[in-house]
Amino acid sequence: MAALVAAGSVEIPLRDTDEVIELDLDQLPDGEEVLNILRQENVVLTVWITLALEYYKQGKAQDFVKILEAARTDANHDYRNHEIDQMKSLDTLAAYYVQQARKEKNKDRKKELFTQATLLYTMADKIIMYDQNHLLGRACFCLLEGDKMDQADAQFNFVLNQSPNNIPALLGKACISFNKKDYRGALAYYKKALRTNPNCPAEVRLGMGHCFMKLSKADKASLAFQRALELNPKCVGALVGLAILELNSKEDKESIRRGVQYLSRAYTIDSTNPMVLNHLANHFFFKKDYNKVQHLALHAFHGTEVEAIQAESCYQLARSFHVQGDYDQAFQYYYQATQFASTQFVLPQFGLGQMYIYRGDNENAAQCFEKVLKHFPNNYETMKILGSLYAQSSDQEKRDIAKQHLKKVTEQFPDDVEAWIELAQILEQSDIQGALQAYGTATRILKEKVQADVPPEILNNVGALHFRLGNLQEAKKYYVASLDRSKQEAQHDETYYSAISVTTSYNLARLFEALCMYQDAEKLYKEVLREHPNYVDCYLRLGCMARDRGQIYEASDWFKEALQINQDHPDAWSLIGNLHLAKQEWGPGQKKFERILKHPDTASDAYSMLALGNVWLQTLHQPQRDKEKEKRHQDRALAMYKQVLRNDPKNLYAANGIGAVLAQKNCIREARDVFAQVREATADMRDVWLNLAHIYVEQRQYVSAIQMYENCLKKFYKCQDTDVLLYLARAYYKLGKHKECRQILLKARHVSPHDTVLLYNMSLVMQKMATSVLKDEKSNLKTVLGAVRELELAHRYFNYLSREGDRMRFDLKQAEVEARQCSDLLSQAQYHVARARRQDEEEREVRMRQEQEREALRQKQLEEQRKKTEEREQQARELQEKRRQYLDKTKNLLVLPDEPPDEPKPRKKGGGGGRRKRDIDDIIDDGSGSSMSGGEGGAEGGVPKKKKRMEGEKKKRKRERKPAREAADSDDEEGQSGKRPRKRKPKEPKSRRVTSLEPQLSAKQLSKVKSKAIISSSDSSSDDEKLKIAEPESGKESDKASNKSGSSSDSGSQRIRERKPGGVRGRARVLSDSENSESEKSASGSGSDNEKRSGGSAKSGSGNESGRSRSGSDNESANEKSGSASGNESANERSGSGNESANERSGSGNESANEKSGSGNESGNEGSGKESGGAKSSGNESSASGGAKSGSENSDSD
Repeated sequence: MAALVAAGSVEIPLRDTDEVIELDLDQLPDGEEVLNILRQENVVLTVWITLALEYYKQGKAQDFVKILEAARTDANHDYRNHEIDQMKSLDTLAAYYVQQARKEKNKDRKKELFTQATLLYTMADKIIMYDQNHLLGRACFCLLEGDKMDQADAQFNFVLNQSPNNIPALLGKACISFNKKDYRGALAYYKKALRTNPNCPAEVRLGMGHCFMKLSKADKASLAFQRALELNPKCVGALVGLAILELNSKEDKESIRRGVQYLSRAYTIDSTNPMVLNHLANHFFFKKDYNKVQHLALHAFHGTEVEAIQAESCYQLARSFHVQGDYDQAFQYYYQATQFASTQFVLPQFGLGQMYIYRGDNENAAQCFEKVLKHFPNNYETMKILGSLYAQSSDQEKRDIAKQHLKKVTEQFPDDVEAWIELAQILEQSDIQGALQAYGTATRILKEKVQADVPPEILNNVGALHFRLGNLQEAKKYYVASLDRSKQEAQHDETYYSAISVTTSYNLARLFEALCMYQDAEKLYKEVLREHPNYVDCYLRLGCMARDRGQIYEASDWFKEALQINQDHPDAWSLIGNLHLAKQEWGPGQKKFERILKHPDTASDAYSMLALGNVWLQTLHQPQRDKEKEKRHQDRALAMYKQVLRNDPKNLYAANGIGAVLAQKNCIREARDVFAQVREATADMRDVWLNLAHIYVEQRQYVSAIQMYENCLKKFYKCQDTDVLLYLARAYYKLGKHKECRQILLKARHVSPHDTVLLYNMSLVMQKMATSVLKDEKSNLKTVLGAVRELELAHRYFNYLSREGDRMRFDLKQAEVEARQCSDLLSQAQYHVARARRQDEEEREVRMRQEQEREALRQKQLEEQRKKTEEREQQARELQEKRRQYLDKTKNLLVLPDEPPDEPKPRKKGGGGGRRKRDIDDIIDDGSGSSMSGGEGGAEGGVPKKKKRMEGEKKKRKRERKPAREAADSDDEEGQSGKRPRKRKPKEPKSRRVTSLEPQLSAKQLSKVKSKAIISSSDSSSDDEKLKIAEPESGKESDKASNKSGSSSDSGSQRIRERKPGGVRGRARVLSDSENSESEKSASGSGSDNEKRSGGSAKSGSGNESGRSRSGSDNESANEKSGSASGNESANERSGSGNESANERSGSGNESANEKSGSGNESGNEGSGKESGGAKSSGNESSASGGAKSGSENSDSD
């Protein structure tokens, strides 16, 4: 094996001898000579490698490559551990190829070198794959290739697992982390390598400085770069890093000066360093020394193979040419920069986009700016440029994107006037209010922030927007302001502002047209033409104004003058064609539109194609139809509409035309689908509304058709279009509503009185209505006469139309046929008139007879009512007279003499229950539980009862008494219970006169009265002196009533005790039918002496003089139910004829049932009650008895 001597030589042993050849390393012979010696002597591989490295160190790369390439096949591998040397030779040669590839500029040669290096590393892998030096070399090679970074990372990790402090592996990991933007990780690897070997080269510090810069730690980055300069004063990378820090740190001149000084030092050290050259070029760009920029950038571009640096060089060159106005050179270098640059370097895309805008290629320009915006989403300038580009696009989606971009710009920079104006221009087509607001904001910024006048262009645009909104006065104000502003600015640029003034004047003339100020509009148009005779639009507007006035020939002259200026002006030819179509001159109109389509510039004019399609479609409506011709015209119209759709798939008018053709071909459903889709797309197209209504008529959906026609009239025509009114009348006619149809036709006739089609249809409707009236047998004379008049009028109209009608719009022969039919109907009209007159007379007679019957019935009812009134008045007078007579009779009979106060009063043990002395006005209640009902019959008072009977009555009352009673006075309760009689002081006897009014009786009640009570009185002052109310016997009727009630004759009796002077006690007894009232079976009380009762059903209406009265219950219903007509006069006398003792004891609480009179209570038929003179009810348990509900409540009157 060869060995290196101390003097720096290599010994090569000779074969089969002990001699050696010594080669001085300082004076190595030619490589070929050494290579021949190595082959002849079969030298071991180690010597080959040693000599190859020595040649490499001396810069003899070719000899180095030759030796290593020959060593692969010619070297001696027959020794121990030769695999290590074999792998070392392969790795060394591969590393050399990699190094050469980095320097190579030729891509093919570089690719070839990389291929050779890859082949050598692959061969080395087969020898010892996991050798650390081999893995490090291969990892560096993968890292250099760029696209094998993960493979390099894996190999570095393998080395670090075996040797954690391997510095090349740590530096390789740092490089990988930096490229992956893991700057903290890269910094950690650099620090670890530095800790492992503090004497690392300056490049380690340089890498740390770049990591600190990416982490925004400028101070630490500056320290790292300075440390790298201390270790290696010629470290260009450190100088460039410090220069960048200085240039970016502050904007003052001192920092810029220091930065430039660093770059100058770097340029002095390495004038070919591309980074230094590019940064210097950037500096001289801002110094506006564009020649130096181009010189430095060009040298940088040719001095490097790194594409990122080349992209930077191209960018510097491009923008230097851009600013100098050399857009072709700028475009080339911008484009070349985009080819070299990474996705992160987007500045060349920005410049290239500007070049595309200059060339008019907005689509490619937008793509470039989209790439910039993708990397910088909120870049203000990019969004503004994209908004302007997309605003000019015809694609609505792009216009929406432009709107979004400009809104973001105005949000970020609210004072950007240009952005607000751009936004307003985008919104003009879709959101007029938004555009006005944007223009308003721009105007405010100009006035307040910029302190500038509003340009006339903005004023004109604002006026145009107000015109579109219908704010005509507001638009006029802005137009006038724009004209004034243009005149002021014309001093600076007369040409530009004169053009703006012309445009504004034209817009103002259009405004005058809308305001119906036609003379002013015409004046403005002509003024514009005097200054600019070639302004074609003014000729066209003057022609349109003449056309609207009906001056067709004058309009045609204006249009022809426009054609003299521009023979191929499509609008002029279209307007002339429309004049022909309006006069139904289909042939001349068709030629005008065909001429437009023949011109190359307007060969695909959609308006002309649609007009031709409409011509073919309109000819289908001629009265005389040829089937073959009709089919041919349908096909031509359909072809035209399809051609328009091919050019513009969203053309709604073409779709509407196709639907019309389908409807003509009787494809109703398909046509309806087409019209529905068009209407969904837009609701502002009137033709589709009409076509849908026509489809509804064809499908016999007349109600829907009528609604559609009416909506169309209101929305588009303001109810004035005769054609639509005619369509509506037709729908009503088909629906059978002839009156509504006639009203619509009359309205259309008011709009167009000379339209013969309207007159024809009006006559037809009148004929139809008259025919239906005449055929109706129930039509009256007035209706028939009106129908005859309308039929005569229709006959005259048809005769006129058959002679003077428009042959192009309807068949005159059909009008003649209708006139004959009207004549036939008129010949039959006399029969219908006679029939109607006869029917009318019959109906008049029936009505008269019915009126007479109604009058007779009304007179009869009035007479009956008068008779009833007279009867009631007569009854009232009779009752009043009876009452007066009664009062006269009883006037002096009811004065009672006074009794001596010392006359002993016999105590009774019957119903009284231990009564003490009472005043003469006290009423002794016998305790009968049924005493509440007003008894209408009673026996004569004055007959004393026996003690035995009174005790029996007392026992009976105790059995019938119930525990629950209404509240009453304590004296009355004690008197009834019979337990604690209470002494009362005797009162002075008083004489009273009780006046009783004779009750008013109805006719029915009077018919039941059998006899009147006979009042007898005695003037004797003896002990037997008493008041007697006697009645004649009433027969067996009262007995039957009393037997039906089931109560004894004495059970309901009450006694009135009166103290008279001289100790004579007068007593009167009145019977009560309370028990009959409880059972609700009988209305008349029973009498103890079988006396006949009469007058019980009559109403007792009396009022006592004491003024203390109590209304009783209405017992008439009970009396009528029992069928009894009895009712004694004692009840009447009891209620109002002198029972002073009963009347004066209204406050004592011991009220008798007899005193609760039935006076003032008429039957339920009368419905009202009168107050009667009686004592207050004691509230006994039988208060609800009586068989009929009381008509009035009991009330005290004082």
